[in-house]
Amino acid sequence: MSSITRRWLRGSLLVTLLLVALAEGLFIYATYSSYYNGVRQAILSRISSISGQLNIVTGANPALTASSRSQLLHRAVEQFDAKDKFEFMLLDSSGQPLITSSGAVVRYDAAPEDFTRALSGSSGQGEMIYTDASGHRVMAITVLVPYACEDAAAMRMLTSLALVDEALTRQVLLALGVGALILVFTVWSGLFFVGSIVKPVHQIEEAATAIARGDLSVRLPDTPYDDEIGRLCQRINEMAGELSKTERMQNEFISSVSHELRTPLTSIRGWVETIAAIRDPEDENYRKGLSIIGQETDRLYTMVEELLSFSRLQSGIKLECQRLDLVAEVTDAALFMQPRIEKEGLRLVYEEPELPLPIWADPARLRQVFVNVLDNAVKYSCRGGAITIDLLQEGENAYVTITDQGRGILPEDLENVKLKFFKGKGAVRGSGIGLAVVDEIMTALDGSADIDSQPGVGTTVTLRLPLYRPAHGAETGPRPEPAKTENARAEQPGQ
Repeated sequence: MSSITRRWLRGSLLVTLLLVALAEGLFIYATYSSYYNGVRQAILSRISSISGQLNIVTGANPALTASSRSQLLHRAVEQFDAKDKFEFMLLDSSGQPLITSSGAVVRYDAAPEDFTRALSGSSGQGEMIYTDASGHRVMAITVLVPYACEDAAAMRMLTSLALVDEALTRQVLLALGVGALILVFTVWSGLFFVGSIVKPVHQIEEAATAIARGDLSVRLPDTPYDDEIGRLCQRINEMAGELSKTERMQNEFISSVSHELRTPLTSIRGWVETIAAIRDPEDENYRKGLSIIGQETDRLYTMVEELLSFSRLQSGIKLECQRLDLVAEVTDAALFMQPRIEKEGLRLVYEEPELPLPIWADPARLRQVFVNVLDNAVKYSCRGGAITIDLLQEGENAYVTITDQGRGILPEDLENVKLKFFKGKGAVRGSGIGLAVVDEIMTALDGSADIDSQPGVGTTVTLRLPLYRPAHGAETGPRPEPAKTENARAEQPGQ
């Protein structure tokens, strides 16, 4: 039995049992009181009727003697018409019967308790319920005679409670049966409901265990209920799908990086062997080999730096922010990338704004963002194309847009290009983590990186950063001056 079921049995079922027991107790008490009050009222009604009739007679004849009143009481007992249900009798001053409606006069060992209570009570009325010699319960009520009589001191009426107890027993058994049915239904419905929770939870536990062991193919069956459990099952399936997708991209990433690393290493190894065989610094192949070895070494260094940077980002980005001029930072990145852009047969279109755009950022991380985006623009552009950088301010944000005229990104790849390890179908050489690093850094800087692309037209990357406000943090140093050099301005369109 699962712990959830045990908790339900100890909690909800126990509360239900107590409530049913309380309801049963209240019902039985109310039924008992109702039945016994009915008998009591019937006896009192009979006594009251007889007393009323006698009061009328004595009131009409105030000169009646005590002996005459006693005779009237004796006659009332003899003429009592409900002998089959009640027994009516007169008691003397010691509580012993004088006459009974049944004709049998039995002396008591002691005065009845109801008679004693009537004598001591202010109302002149006493009641007692007892068990007779035959084992039947009997209710007896004694009322003192309200006027002086020769021998009669009280009227006593009693009746058997056997029929009442039988009816009460039937009601109690019926109530217990209904309570038992309620408990059975509660247990059945509760176990059914708990089972509808425990079963999918158990399936979720098994699925989570399988996923933790590396089996990402496991999926939970669809539940017929659109509730928290059903939505949890959907989220687990989506999580397994995303993990499977991530694992697939990781495997592709490892394969791609391995290939990217092996290619320059193979080239370096081949040219090292070639140079070792030539041994002549003036030989053309010797110089060409050294040049290629240098290029491939730079390529390896760049990829390793990307991997190290990505690894650091996974452990959490540590920023060393300060007040910066976004214009100066973009200009420095453009100057850094301009030689490579021109080497690839491309044009850099960038006009440095005159006014600074103050921001609060980490200069090293911000430069990494610009270089990664520009590097992608260079890799995916064709010779003769242009790469355009624009800066603008809108509201409380500054925007940097970098647009190329390259091959663009396929629609099915566009939504995934910022995912870790993702490389699209048209991807060229590289690790495939540049845009993932860009997105991580921009998010850490309270900014964003948005990509818009059309195949065959080009790609635009929009970088948003909040403008610096003194309330955002204390300055750690003076604002850097924007670059003041005519060479900072790259070629304008049409030049």
